[in-house]
Amino acid sequence: MPKMKTKSSVKKRFKITATGKVLAGPGNKRHGLINRSQKAKRSNRRMQVLTPEDGKTVKQWAPYGLR
Repeated sequence: MPKMKTKSSVKKRFKITATGKVLAGPGNKRHGLINRSQKAKRSNRRMQVLTPEDGKTVKQWAPYGLR
């Protein structure tokens, strides 16, 4: 059987924790920041844990895991 490929976009955007949770960087941080509240910008600084359903999808795109 040939090896399965990991989606290149998943390599760049997600991390998998040791317990198997999937972390994703925040959205809405590129432009139009003057329109957002300071609290919204502050809460978007760190990576966020995806829901289990979304995490399952991301793990399918990365069959051998992510570093």
